[in-house]
Amino acid sequence: MICVGFYNLENLFDIYDDPESLDEEFTPSGAKVWTKDKYEDKINRLSSVIKEFGSDHKLKGADILGVCEIENRQVLEDLTAHEQLRSMDYAIIHHESFDPRGIDLALLYKPSVFVPTYSGMSNIKLSSKTGNSKPTRGVLVVQGILGGQKVCILVNHWPSRRGGEGATRDFRNQAASANRHIADSIQTNFPGTAVIIMGDLNDDPINESVKNGLKSVETIESCTENKYFNPFYKNYQNGEGTLAHNNSWNLFDQIILSYDFISQNQKGYHFFQNKVYRQDFMIESHGHYKNHPKRTFSGDVYNYGYSDHFPVLVYLVQKIK
Repeated sequence: MICVGFYNLENLFDIYDDPESLDEEFTPSGAKVWTKDKYEDKINRLSSVIKEFGSDHKLKGADILGVCEIENRQVLEDLTAHEQLRSMDYAIIHHESFDPRGIDLALLYKPSVFVPTYSGMSNIKLSSKTGNSKPTRGVLVVQGILGGQKVCILVNHWPSRRGGEGATRDFRNQAASANRHIADSIQTNFPGTAVIIMGDLNDDPINESVKNGLKSVETIESCTENKYFNPFYKNYQNGEGTLAHNNSWNLFDQIILSYDFISQNQKGYHFFQNKVYRQDFMIESHGHYKNHPKRTFSGDVYNYGYSDHFPVLVYLVQKIK
């Protein structure tokens, strides 16, 4: 059994000003007074969460972990070198995104489990109804071998709902279509490749981008060769979420699997279980954000939290035909 996860690390910035990105607020002299002590505290807190992934199945951390909202490779090197994670021997796949704030996507993995053969960023050229282009983070594309099986992992952070869900919906639909195009192209050029689409999609499992754009379905029984199985649909229907606003929950963070992980005619890894990972210490106990994920900041005030998102996990078991 292996554990595949995704975690929005909520603005994991270093403390230094990068003149090529809009990161000034995350510096010691910036609005958030982002100091070395705060940075190290956040690294420690994130590590304390990540090290427990898979523990319910006696696994030591996720074997593959997609992350978003990280500034650069260095913050991941600091994270994976932390004493709580060092023994997991994580390797890092990181490429600069196309985001003007300088926040990126990345994949952490255990080389003993996953062997990458290609990685790169695919740009998503979003356009508004008036024809204006909109910058976005793109998609991190990673191909490799997982237990003898060809796998492609797409790590995402889709456009936000800032400005309203309806006004920004088309951007996420375009991001979904781009993901599906990438996945279809890889499966055409590399037959037999299983695909994992993961990320903070800024849409719920029921939304148009996820259901129609990715062609995802909510049950294993309804999943066919040209569709994807979204195990987090059931979590959403049961009222679970990965982030909250005014006590209203959304499940934006998802891991979605191609038919290869479902079909009983295929050998390799198969879907076993999924979960929204939440522990009591990750939940705010008082104040405006009570019962929400314990976030890093409340406005510009450091909150000694973890992330404003809960992570999501999928467990896969290997079938030998």
